[in-house]
Amino acid sequence: MNIQIFGKPKCFDTKKAERYFKERRIKFQSIDLKRYGISKGELRSVLQRIPLEELLDPKHPDLSLVQYLAYPEDKVEKVLEDPTLLRTPIVRNGKEATVGYAPEIWKDWA
Repeated sequence: MNIQIFGKPKCFDTKKAERYFKERRIKFQSIDLKRYGISKGELRSVLQRIPLEELLDPKHPDLSLVQYLAYPEDKVEKVLEDPTLLRTPIVRNGKEATVGYAPEIWKDWA
């Protein structure tokens, strides 16, 4: 199992996700979206499982800018420029991915 948690340092759900895996002694890699962002390949992998609309943070002030863009590729580029537009945590396990706190899905990964 190769767990990656993409999150923001002050995100409560990201901290809960990290605690979930720590309590079960499952190793994970934590990635700070604000500091390191997300690569195009990683984002594409997540988008194969989760539509972009579900990945976007409804509370982000620039959300309407992304929704205004006509082409999906332009939306992806905007998200790559500003990864804080993403809801957190994004948890990846190989080709599987979830967004938000989803222990009911993670338990099936173990």
